[in-house]
Amino acid sequence: MRGFVVLPKRWIVERFAAHLMRPRRLARDYERRTASAEAMVHWSMTLLMTRRLARSHPQRA
Repeated sequence: MRGFVVLPKRWIVERFAAHLMRPRRLARDYERRTASAEAMVHWSMTLLMTRRLARSHPQRA
């Protein structure tokens, strides 16, 4: 094949990784314990979910 070919479902994984890397602390391996790294992942996903919940949605009839 030549040129750009979209791989199915790959964008979902890349988008998820981008959401995790938004807080700069997760961009590098700064954490000594896995528990603190896991807490940072939970914090990042909590921010994402609260932003999605806070978005205004049009009222459904």
